[in-house]
Amino acid sequence: MKKLWNKYSYAITLIILSCSLSFILSIQHHSNDQIEYLKVTIAEGDSLWEISDQFSNQHSLSNKEFVAWIKKHNEIDEDKIFPGEEIIIPVSKEASSTKELASALEE
Repeated sequence: MKKLWNKYSYAITLIILSCSLSFILSIQHHSNDQIEYLKVTIAEGDSLWEISDQFSNQHSLSNKEFVAWIKKHNEIDEDKIFPGEEIIIPVSKEASSTKELASALEE
């Protein structure tokens, strides 16, 4: 065992340090992530593009990226959404201090 350590000590140390650094950086990355999610109830006449516009000051995605994110994470195949349906949308923590539903915005 001592022979193995003497021969590969630098490589083993480098691997351990690399794994530790990767772990620390991944923890810091997730803690700095400023995304949170908001549940939105669809009102009559709402569309994914309108919801993207309504919440544009609360996310940093383009309308196309926002709609694609909603479709992927809410398992929506088409652009059709229905009144009363609830979807999850991404919003930033700073901008979401007043959490309102899309249907409440129209009232």
